[in-house]
Amino acid sequence: MKLLSVVGARPNFMKIAPVARVLARYPEQFDHVLVHTGQHYDANMSQVFFDELDLPRPAINLEVGSGSHAQQTAQIMQRFEPIVLQHRPDWILVPGDVNSTVACSLVAAKLGVKIAHVEAGLRSFDRAMPEEINRVVTDHLSDVLFTSEPSGAVNLAREGIDPARIHFVGNTMIDTLVHLLPKAASRWETLQRQHQIDRYVLVTLHRPANVDDDARLRALMALLQRLAATIQVVFPVHPRTRARLNQVGSDRAAHPAPLLLEPLSYLDFTALESHAALVLTDSGGVQEETTWLGVPCVTVRANTERPVTVDEGTNVLFSGAIDALEPVIHAQLARPRGEHRVPAYWDGRAAERIVAVLQQLAHAGR
Repeated sequence: MKLLSVVGARPNFMKIAPVARVLARYPEQFDHVLVHTGQHYDANMSQVFFDELDLPRPAINLEVGSGSHAQQTAQIMQRFEPIVLQHRPDWILVPGDVNSTVACSLVAAKLGVKIAHVEAGLRSFDRAMPEEINRVVTDHLSDVLFTSEPSGAVNLAREGIDPARIHFVGNTMIDTLVHLLPKAASRWETLQRQHQIDRYVLVTLHRPANVDDDARLRALMALLQRLAATIQVVFPVHPRTRARLNQVGSDRAAHPAPLLLEPLSYLDFTALESHAALVLTDSGGVQEETTWLGVPCVTVRANTERPVTVDEGTNVLFSGAIDALEPVIHAQLARPRGEHRVPAYWDGRAAERIVAVLQQLAHAGR
């Protein structure tokens, strides 16, 4: 079976790395080619992940760079089509919900190449999120759908997708976390000493709903400054968020102030995440990681496409005015550790289940 796997943005790397490792065990069964679209191209958002994740160097880099959603999607499609025509894969494997995911799925579908979607069926039910559109389109183009939590199959069945195409395999993001947590743990003492941190809130914010609204972004930064008076605040700043902070001119000279860092490598971020008293985020993957780690999490969003992190995990959603967020944070900080369950199949073996399905398909000549 000839497979093309597509990665493009930071979350994709963590989702495909464990699958690539398992596929490499069966060179006689799989010819696996990794394609990087270049959607994330900054060294801190791309190169460092290949260095740390035991992910092979991509055979092909489309180098699309940044642009509007339409421009980026179009560029990926234009550059990916010749690759598919050249390699003639049996399947393409697309993880997640970024522009690279949907763009390469569209190309494959129109060329008659079968599509397997890793992390299928997630729904926020919010079409204002570009990722939601990407998820829905990719799922309805896909021939095989690998779900990471029970809600995935429920959502897909509701949309009329044949249950025979759906496989509940678990979460490959958690595979990567399980695999690399010992390495991440070895970074902790150096990070603790370097940044002089002890008990702290870890922050990640990048979604347009939070950082593109000037008033909301200022209110969030003011909240972090108030919070820093009672507990350390560590904020690795996404490039997009940093650009917005520069535009709104937030008062970063205030004291006490959050510790603003450059984007962190996977291992460094995981080390900080696993030792945090609480994580404040709007990231989907961080909701999953904190649930597995048992770290309290507050997600600054009205919805989540990962409801298992709320139903079984450590995550709570917040969608109100930022002035009302502080009590929610303090309530989560007071939450006893251990009040959660690790979701089913979040056991570090999701990639093995994915490859087992691919082996069955290959054996059946599909």
